[in-house]
Amino acid sequence: MLVPGIMRHCIKAALAALFVASGILLPALRAQQAQQPAAAVQAAHSQPLTEDTDPVRSPDVSPPVAPTGTVYKQGEGYLLRTNVEEVVLNATVLNGDRQLVESLTKDNFTVFEDGVKQTIISFQHTDLPVSMGLVIDNSGSMYRKRPAVNKAALDLVLASNPQDEAFVVNFSDEAFIDCDFTSNIAKLRDGLSHIDSRGGTALYDAVAASADKLASDAKRPKQVLVIITDGDDNASSLDLEQTIHRVQELSGPVIYSIGLLFGNEMSRAEARHARRALEMLSQETGGMAFFPKSVEEVDQIAAEVAHDIRSQYTIGYHSSKPMSIPGFRKIEVTAQAKGMGRLTVRTRTGYFPSPRPIGAIKAPPE
Repeated sequence: MLVPGIMRHCIKAALAALFVASGILLPALRAQQAQQPAAAVQAAHSQPLTEDTDPVRSPDVSPPVAPTGTVYKQGEGYLLRTNVEEVVLNATVLNGDRQLVESLTKDNFTVFEDGVKQTIISFQHTDLPVSMGLVIDNSGSMYRKRPAVNKAALDLVLASNPQDEAFVVNFSDEAFIDCDFTSNIAKLRDGLSHIDSRGGTALYDAVAASADKLASDAKRPKQVLVIITDGDDNASSLDLEQTIHRVQELSGPVIYSIGLLFGNEMSRAEARHARRALEMLSQETGGMAFFPKSVEEVDQIAAEVAHDIRSQYTIGYHSSKPMSIPGFRKIEVTAQAKGMGRLTVRTRTGYFPSPRPIGAIKAPPE
């Protein structure tokens, strides 16, 4: 029996089933998938997963996917117009001084998919509520850092839209949902307080499973993951390329990474590898990676992340390529405005059509 308010969910080992044949670098993986016929890609997604008889949703019973759509403000609330053919991008715009630009209109943006200009059909620059996953490293080296990290995570939520919903994942060599979706700060604080720092770092598995949870359970169409870790992944069944592939396949969340890579706990090679991984996770999804020099800087970074999320533009378009054609779709968004000089747009680098969550989170046996 699960204890009320402290529901702990463990990532199912079958998370890797969709990726067992993979192991090549991300660009090669994309090129290979772009050349595969539709039947071959469909077969790859229909591989049988490990049978699971527990009552909590898991890979053997995939839930329906919430369709992509466009958010429109109506009165004091928000409406989601269902449109499965629409590609929705969350974009941040920076000027030459790396300051946020928040005064642009639809006409300032141009969207390209696989080099072909697309027609923008929807545009929003509104503080939309988000569904957020707080993915926090709980390995042994994080023990002394967790009080400051927990405070920063809560401050991030407090600085965000009050209609946001968030869940907490604590991970070491396994990952647990210690607080399910809620807007209640007390419940989030309780979830973050489950500090059992031990074991390794299964970052990639935690990220992929958290993206799956957002795809299947989130109530908000705009989705974010915030990762805080101090180590290099050494315990996941997935690798970095497979994890990024999974997030893009789900048209998944923007990922913000905070790497606590200071100190002497890792070799230089490990620190470089960990930094590259966090940078790639964020860059490929339209987020940012931060590398503070001390744990005291994390709270300030959390405030910056909250501001970045609330300042994004939401852009929607219909792809000029049929969604039935498989393979990675590369996205590029540019912005120009008179008198503003060079503008940089940060958004996800692309997506795979027809996302399908695998529900890789389950409750451990009592």
